[in-house]
Amino acid sequence: MFQSIGYGAKTALSKLERMTFERDDPKPNELVIEVLYAGVCHSDIHQVKNEWANTVYPCVPGHEIVGRVTSAGAETSRFKEGDLVGVGCMIDSCRSCAPCGAGDQNYCEGPNGWLATYNGPMTPASETEDGRNTYGRDNTYGGYSDVVVVPEDFVLRIPEGLDPKAAAPILCAGVTSWSPLKHWGVKAGDKVAVLGFGGLGHMAAKLAKGLGCEVTVLTSTPEKIEQAKALGADAAYVETDKTALAPLAGAFDFILSTVPEKHEIGALLDLMKRDAAFVVVGNLDVVDGVDNSKLAFKRQTVGGSLIGNLQETQDVLDFCADKGIAPEVEIIDIADINDAFTKVENGEVRYRYVIDMATLKAA
Repeated sequence: MFQSIGYGAKTALSKLERMTFERDDPKPNELVIEVLYAGVCHSDIHQVKNEWANTVYPCVPGHEIVGRVTSAGAETSRFKEGDLVGVGCMIDSCRSCAPCGAGDQNYCEGPNGWLATYNGPMTPASETEDGRNTYGRDNTYGGYSDVVVVPEDFVLRIPEGLDPKAAAPILCAGVTSWSPLKHWGVKAGDKVAVLGFGGLGHMAAKLAKGLGCEVTVLTSTPEKIEQAKALGADAAYVETDKTALAPLAGAFDFILSTVPEKHEIGALLDLMKRDAAFVVVGNLDVVDGVDNSKLAFKRQTVGGSLIGNLQETQDVLDFCADKGIAPEVEIIDIADINDAFTKVENGEVRYRYVIDMATLKAA
């Protein structure tokens, strides 16, 4: 074991504070990565506050990590010391189940599911049949820290031409939007609506636009109408403006909901074409307002999607570099993280906070 420093919470009611904790020594197949930048994801807040009732404390968040390799194990070959790399939401999986074999590590069906970058395995030992944790780790610690240790095959290459600061949110917000766009076959010429225009939503709109789609933003915040258009959306509306939305009945091939809390979608199903899909990525809760008769008579789908697999994550990084796409970021000091959490919850950030982890040394 070796000591690491970072910012974490000790309980659901705690503020994040500087703390020291122990990391496992790197294995021969692992990289030691100095964390340069860490994106602030809304799920970090859910996790710190135990709003999903699964948090392991102490909780050191951060799964949008850009860093530099400082040490490469003897069995590694893809990366070397000094390489600029990224780490997303996962740092391991069982590697033997059907989803893992198909390259869908984010849907790992192994006894403990995939190993999250922080908070440990998706299925803790206490919830398995034999009470085992195949990873040997009940807790993991994320990117709000000085270093992370990650198996090489769960590390992504940051392509040249992509600003490292902007690359961080692509590792979660980017791939969480990209994966359903690709899985449901969204293509150039399709009409896509993005519900919500925060950290996830603005990336979804940019990516859909990069694919050649006609993009409409639906937001609960009137002030974001012009912002959405300024960032490339073809149109934007307040989602509850029935008069404005009436002409859009049956208009969309695909609707992506990025709203981070429970949200009724019933009225928006009327905006979909036959065979269209409405996919929820921003909220892990019950989807309200779904009338199956509306779906059945147009053979529509309401679905969900969970982050993205490793190949999709590399693909979206490369796509963003090739198309000149980047999230809108505001760089903050780690000492300001509690204030940043409050502003994210209040919808005040435009559009993604990224922590300059060099500030950890002075915090």
